[in-house]
Amino acid sequence: MDELLENHWHHLPIAEVRQILEVHADGLRDLEVRHRLERFGPNQVTAVRQRSAMLRLLAQFNNPLIYILLASAVVTALLKGPVDAIAIALVVVVNALLGFVQESRAEAEIESLRRMVTTEATVIREGERKRVPSAELVPGDLVALQSGDRVPADLRLAEVRELHVDESALTGESVPVPKDLGPLAVDAPLAERFDMAYAGSVVTYGQARGLVVATGDGTETGRIAKLVGSASPLETPLTRKIAHFSKVLLVGIVALAATAFIVGVLRRESWAEMLIAAVTLAVAAIPEGLPAVVTITLAIGVRRMARRRAIIRKLPAVETLGSTTVVCSDKTGTLTRNEMTVVRVQAGGETFELEGSGYEPSGEVRRAGQPLRPGEGSALEECLRAGILCNDTQLERIGERWQVQGDPTEAALRVSAAKLGLARPEALARFHRLDEIPFESDRQYMATLHTDGDVRRVDLKGSVERVLARCTHALGASGQALELNAQAVLAQAEALASRGLRVLAFAKKVLEADRAHLTHEDVAADMVFLGLQAMLDPPRPEAIAAVRACRSAGVRVKMITGDHPLTAAAIARELGLEGSGQAITGRELERLHERELIDVADRCSVFARVAPEQKLELVEALQSRGHVVAMTGDGVNDAPALRKADIGVAMGITGTDAAKEAAAMVLTDDDFATIEAAIEEGRGVFDNLTKFIVWTLPTNIGQGMVILAAVVLGLLLPILPVQVLWINMTTAVFLGLALAFEPKEAGIMARPPRARDTPILTAELVTRTLFISALLLVAAFGVFEWEQSVGEDLASARTAAVNVFVLVQGFYLFNCRSLTRSVFSVGLFSNLWAVGGLITMIAAQVAFTYLPILNHLFKSDPVRPLAWLWALLASLLGVLFVGLEKWVRGRIRKRRPRRPLRKSRVQHA
Repeated sequence: MDELLENHWHHLPIAEVRQILEVHADGLRDLEVRHRLERFGPNQVTAVRQRSAMLRLLAQFNNPLIYILLASAVVTALLKGPVDAIAIALVVVVNALLGFVQESRAEAEIESLRRMVTTEATVIREGERKRVPSAELVPGDLVALQSGDRVPADLRLAEVRELHVDESALTGESVPVPKDLGPLAVDAPLAERFDMAYAGSVVTYGQARGLVVATGDGTETGRIAKLVGSASPLETPLTRKIAHFSKVLLVGIVALAATAFIVGVLRRESWAEMLIAAVTLAVAAIPEGLPAVVTITLAIGVRRMARRRAIIRKLPAVETLGSTTVVCSDKTGTLTRNEMTVVRVQAGGETFELEGSGYEPSGEVRRAGQPLRPGEGSALEECLRAGILCNDTQLERIGERWQVQGDPTEAALRVSAAKLGLARPEALARFHRLDEIPFESDRQYMATLHTDGDVRRVDLKGSVERVLARCTHALGASGQALELNAQAVLAQAEALASRGLRVLAFAKKVLEADRAHLTHEDVAADMVFLGLQAMLDPPRPEAIAAVRACRSAGVRVKMITGDHPLTAAAIARELGLEGSGQAITGRELERLHERELIDVADRCSVFARVAPEQKLELVEALQSRGHVVAMTGDGVNDAPALRKADIGVAMGITGTDAAKEAAAMVLTDDDFATIEAAIEEGRGVFDNLTKFIVWTLPTNIGQGMVILAAVVLGLLLPILPVQVLWINMTTAVFLGLALAFEPKEAGIMARPPRARDTPILTAELVTRTLFISALLLVAAFGVFEWEQSVGEDLASARTAAVNVFVLVQGFYLFNCRSLTRSVFSVGLFSNLWAVGGLITMIAAQVAFTYLPILNHLFKSDPVRPLAWLWALLASLLGVLFVGLEKWVRGRIRKRRPRRPLRKSRVQHA
């Protein structure tokens, strides 16, 4: 028993498994169950220990920008009193609480995984059949399975009767897997271990008994839970850029404040006064409204995405989508419908194509591109009828969706027949079933016996090779029996299979009228071949358009699935994935060194038979190449990669709880096309954040430069700390927030993704920011000195300087609504928030200037009308300069010859 967790159970004969587990044919004794439960623990996935709520809350303050704000609040409280400090502190606290709430909702994936193995199970103990909670299962327990059961633990199958298990949530297989007794090769991948049944999978057909070989954390589901817990989420491009920007800002503020203090002391000024000046400069340079605007802008993006059926669970994920360069998508249920569909039928020497997809029984049947007319296609009708007679699956409509009870493959056969007007209830009413031979994996066929009046009809379906071996004739196009050309049929089947289609063959036979039972000898020979039905899990039509749109936006789409390589490659070709000629398998990935893996991950687009940990490795490999990776998925096997990716995207309808809880975004419509819409919204969010920073920085830099200039020149401060707070907070609320509501610019999806290493402010934007800052320095300082020179008192002169800052910022706001286009091309009134914000800000500034209570609180004083004119002229000068700069740069861009698109250094597979 010591080597229990080290055995390759699928590779061992069942007798050896029984010996290792020390279990008898009648199951474990109750005493032995208790001992093993104490030794191995309950059959539950152990939750990863999470940080306490207090630590998560404190972590929200671990940001350089927050350090600046906290320091400024403390210094302001010490030097100027608590009122000014409270305003700054409130911004910090609100920002931290928003982050805390988001993170608290994001750590539930382990609990959802635990729920997957806490069902009830049927066990045989001491020869008796019992129902027990799955948490009480132990290694060595003999578990009985039947159709509809969820597998409660990892089982080595000991007895199998036509067992089919849906493992799509674990392996990505699009159809239920038939099981047998093995043993198998030691290196058989998870999706091909046909003698195993894994915890969390669902029995769709048949019965079996299996020995428990792993419980709780030892199961494949438990192993994935560990991967989820170890895959800590990365910082997003936005948080990285904001953190870097904050560090640069921190260094700049400290340097300026220190310079002001040192220069003042060297000029023999009072060190206490210079300390106040340095603190004033620091407060002036801090963009207090930035954290709040970042949070609000992201929240607006969340609301917009919700209207487009994308639920954001983590705020920074909004912007991350806009920076995405690669979307790694699961196939089954994400790019495809997870509904098997017959797309082609070969019958009577003719080829028929079936339109429609999924289980919706609608769509034309075409021959040579033309719709089939009623009464045509006798051989086709017989082939489709065999598909619904030799069939045990129930298909019913519940609400807007069709639900399958049984095998999805058989459901597809029912739908294909319905498209020709053949319904199963009417068929069974005419052809009453008398007996059947159920499908078994070793025989690879199913047969049913029906009565049609005095005639006994046998219908057979199964693998092409097994059915052909029992046929001597084939049904012709007009219903006549012809000599069978088996080689031609095999060639047709191989051609269909090479396109990734699952192919089934059908045959029939007439028996004596008095037959009531069916034997294997009855279907051993003399059958009439009816045709082939080829099916696949089709791609979503909207996914094809979405992939095309992503490519035009410079976003590469990669398929990572546990399905068969041929099937994956076929779906990839239909989707139009770049370089979809072949699929790289998990076994091939295993043989690659780290550098080779990174190269293959970057250049290839289709990966099949991939294990959960390999999905994680592929995401990490792409990230190492500098890609911003979005990972989509719906199964348990996708959860670790969803969490590790820069943004995980889960399916809301078909997705498992584990996938939803691991993801940063959930699609409520399971539509891959929604990702394209979310990428568009994400780009708009990043644009608006950049616009806010470009708008707010000149005020902070300009205020700092004004104070520094006053210290260096030995003059009075043109603005006071309390006035600095007035400017920063009121303009951020009344003006800056309008940029959060700015509509997306035209052509936003025609440009490539923003490179990961591109700073928030490009050289062009830095130049513009420095000019506006210099304009504020000259205008505010000039107006302050001029007003004093004409006899205005100090308070009035400072009020005039404050008005310069506010009006320049107000008019400059409209220049920032687009970073490259003029305000007139954007539309002067296309953002009414900006118009309303400017009007409100001017009204607030008039109150700041003339209202006595505000004069008292902010040390302001009424100004003469000419002072307003100086501020207005400075504002118009800024508008004209930025407009001229945009025009010149636009002309240069138009004249600059376009560079041809760079070809990838590595050819795509």
